[in-house]
Amino acid sequence: MSAPAAPGTRPPSATPLPAPPLRRPALNWRVRFAALSLIWGFSFLLIKVGTDGFAPFQVTFGRLLSGTAVLAVAMAVRREQLPRSGRTWGHLFVAAFFLNALPFSLFAYAELTIPSTLAGICNATSPLWGMALSLVALSEDRPTRRRVAGLGLGFIGVLTVLGAWQGFSGLDMTGTAMALLASLSYPIGWIYVRRTLAGTGSSTLALTGSQLFLGTVQLALVVPVFTTTPDHFPLLPTLAVVALGALGTGLAVLLQYGLVEEVGPTTAQMVTYFIPVIATAAGVTLLGEQLSWNTPVGALVVLAGAALTQNRARGSAAGPRRGTGAAAAQP
Repeated sequence: MSAPAAPGTRPPSATPLPAPPLRRPALNWRVRFAALSLIWGFSFLLIKVGTDGFAPFQVTFGRLLSGTAVLAVAMAVRREQLPRSGRTWGHLFVAAFFLNALPFSLFAYAELTIPSTLAGICNATSPLWGMALSLVALSEDRPTRRRVAGLGLGFIGVLTVLGAWQGFSGLDMTGTAMALLASLSYPIGWIYVRRTLAGTGSSTLALTGSQLFLGTVQLALVVPVFTTTPDHFPLLPTLAVVALGALGTGLAVLLQYGLVEEVGPTTAQMVTYFIPVIATAAGVTLLGEQLSWNTPVGALVVLAGAALTQNRARGSAAGPRRGTGAAAAQP
């Protein structure tokens, strides 16, 4: 509450009242940042375990269904209103395809033939794809020497991870191409969201929950056509799919949503650089995946290039705006 005006001062109606202090979250933002990094870093391991018992489309459907359920509960608790405009729902349908249904399915198919460590590193190329696309699609993103250098450095890192000097021997090119296409799908979706969903009047949480619901509907149409109903539900893969959705898609979005509001999008997006490190550690230690020297070295080069492409001119970074988009980077 604000203190009453002292005698002789302007009446309260003429003096802007200070905004009430924001209630601090129970957990420090650094703890939540670390939790988000771990959740998304382990997502690639969960995808690998899930595909041991289910078809890739089934893994994606279960993931989206669990994630939508978590966000539906969060929206009910916060009394969020669903978007009312049919135009907004149409744009969200497209966003759900590029940000959820397509990349989630591609990663699931990719991990049938490539290690989860490689999938996690491919995911780190999203900022590189995003920088290249934004130079063409977004007039406000101007090329700079630093960002172009980052793009070139990232490309060298990708070639190092793939072992280009060895002729890509021992590498499943189809699975790797799927993982890279999944990473490309994210910035396509982000650019589409920026162009079509700014200023809708709906909160980011409402847009994201609606987007995940539409992604679930898309997979519900695809699964019966391309897969058969499972005869049984093996325990470990089932738990992996549920955790992938409830934690890696539902809870993670809520954590990211809170981080963006508290510390801003620039700090929150730094989680991208921890995901491949955690994915690699999880794949090697828990799944026994083999790791050649060029994989971690190339991953570091990719991350360095991605960091350079995210450089912004001083003062150009804007804070979060209401209704400017839905879920961001998700593995």
